Amino acid sequence: MNPIETKRVRRARRVMRVRKGVTGTAQRPRLCVSRSNQNLLVQLIDDVAGRTVCAISSLQKALRASAAYGGNCKAAAAIGKELGEKATALGISEVCFDRRGYRYHGRIKALAEAARAAGLKF
Repeated sequence: MNPIETKRVRRARRVMRVRKGVTGTAQRPRLCVSRSNQNLLVQLIDDVAGRTVCAISSLQKALRASAAYGGNCKAAAAIGKELGEKATALGISEVCFDRRGYRYHGRIKALAEAARAAGLKF
């Protein structure tokens, strides 16, 4: 098997292992993180209703002003702060964190800590 293919298979297994125990509801949605090399996307998802409650990306113009490059910890912290503010405006105080198989360090950790500082409970 190709080394890149095995890497994809291992990541898919991690995603399913993490996702198996995390389900979002209307009162406590799932905070889903998608990461690329240059950008970061975060969603609050209600799995029971099957809808996205809130979504924030490093591609949005408001966040581009504070962080020109979306693939670093500074941008992740700005997204986490913005997410916390939007969630509290929607009346959401608790979330389930779905890291999608990514390690909890770097951008993922910066995002989570900024969201916690903005008032979200994991």
